[in-house]
Amino acid sequence: MGALKGILAIVGVAMILVGGLWALQGLDIVRWPAESFMLGDTVWTRNGVILAVVGVVLVWFARKK
Repeated sequence: MGALKGILAIVGVAMILVGGLWALQGLDIVRWPAESFMLGDTVWTRNGVILAVVGVVLVWFARKK
């Protein structure tokens, strides 16, 4: 069970980071890459926030005893 929780934590952190990037690109705060179709699109802001929240839940679950 310990290995599964470790994998969940790693996947959760990755989801938080990617979700944050998507949200910031959707809000037009992070303009990388410069030609990204996600820039200024609020759909990607929503998708990023949802992904980050799911990542937080995974990390929380992985840290539970």
